[in-house]
Amino acid sequence: MIDTSFIKRFRWLGLVLITTLLVLIFRLPAVAQTPRHYTELEFPPLPDISLPQYERYQLNNGMVVYLMEDHQLPLVKGNALIKTGSRLEPIEEVGLAETTGSLMRLGGTQQHSANEVNELLEQRAARVEVNIGTNSGNAGFNTLTEDLETVFNLFSEIVREPAFAPQPLTLIKTQQQGQIARRNDDPGDIASRELRKLIYGEESPYARTTEYETIDNISRDDVIAFHQKYVRPENIILGIVGDFDPNTLKPLIEETLGTWQPKTPDPEINIPSAEQKQSQGVFFVSQPQLNQSNVLLGHLGGKFDSPDYPALAVVNGLFNGFGGRLYNNLRSRQGLAYSVYGYWSAAYDHPGIFIAGGQTASQTTVQFITSLIEEIQRVQENPIESDELDYAKESIINSFVFKFENPSQTLSRLMTYEYFGYPQDFIFDYQEGVKATTVEDVQRVAQQYLKPENLVTLVVGNEAEINPPLSQLGQTVTPIDITIPGEAKR
Repeated sequence: MIDTSFIKRFRWLGLVLITTLLVLIFRLPAVAQTPRHYTELEFPPLPDISLPQYERYQLNNGMVVYLMEDHQLPLVKGNALIKTGSRLEPIEEVGLAETTGSLMRLGGTQQHSANEVNELLEQRAARVEVNIGTNSGNAGFNTLTEDLETVFNLFSEIVREPAFAPQPLTLIKTQQQGQIARRNDDPGDIASRELRKLIYGEESPYARTTEYETIDNISRDDVIAFHQKYVRPENIILGIVGDFDPNTLKPLIEETLGTWQPKTPDPEINIPSAEQKQSQGVFFVSQPQLNQSNVLLGHLGGKFDSPDYPALAVVNGLFNGFGGRLYNNLRSRQGLAYSVYGYWSAAYDHPGIFIAGGQTASQTTVQFITSLIEEIQRVQENPIESDELDYAKESIINSFVFKFENPSQTLSRLMTYEYFGYPQDFIFDYQEGVKATTVEDVQRVAQQYLKPENLVTLVVGNEAEINPPLSQLGQTVTPIDITIPGEAKR
């Protein structure tokens, strides 16, 4: 017969021994791991980036189509990139392009009223949006896969056959007038708007603003004429990405947009050029209610297709961010800025702007401007350290993966490159150019492209509290009147 009391004593003894052992283990002093410096941390190399598979073809009417399948979610997203823009509208009708885009969406179609369009989309949790910016127009849709046919038919109607109902036009123009009335509420918006006027010229299509008069000049006939002139199949690049069957989608595209023929002759589109209007000077916008200054310095820049753009991007990386020179020197060491930045901002088909600035206390405005210019000159006069170069390059290269986070983002990039006539591998050439940038390249492009002698300086602030005054900068201070024309009559 088995002695159960012996087994119980044995189990109890084992439990005591295990408990004692655990107590001894947990009472041992903790051994702290010596923290390592961030330069000693090692990370695996980033994976190579490649483009997802896609198909590009052209309809008989000239429309270019990109298709990129992505079956992770039952969603489809589309975008039509339209060769138009506010830079093509008459100067006496500034706001016409924006009005046209808004009314395409809000004014219904020739088959469906505005309310019917909204109800059909709301019932399917789908979306169609249209907008026309400075350089291009965009018409996009988002839908569940099961509703693709219905939503795409509506999308095609909105792009191809908008009704341009008069009542929504009145609402759109009223909203634009409200935006004009509020445009001086934010000092940052004032600074950005007025600097562009100083650099490009206030009548330049890259700087002009809508006014009450230009909105009043826009009629429904003007909107229809603008749409017929520019929104046409041969001026459109259509991209669709998501969970679709190409064997079903292609016939749908052909049925809805492939039969589209424009009603007017193909317009000759001349891209407006850009030159610097003010070569230098200090300009001031008085805002007595402020206790700080919004400061912007800038001059005419260049385009993305410059062979030196990768090196200029490295200069941007050198200036900006928490490890950048402007943040470290002006904000952290000198305590002159709430925010500070400096960018060579390029554009695709016309010169962009080099812009630097930030926000500073009224009393430190002059010191902030002087220090900002000194930092620009320091890059020109002295070679940067190799560790600064590595930091700037790695910041750009490591962020490169975020440019390809999803297929929609990649497709948008491909369409944009085709729209502006850039090669499809442009971004990869740019990446290699960043990797190849040297210390000598940084100093060379800084000397060649950054022009402190051509900087236009704009300050939005409280003149009574700016001490020393802006005249200490050694240039004539020119006031800028931002009174809104025609406001007194409203």
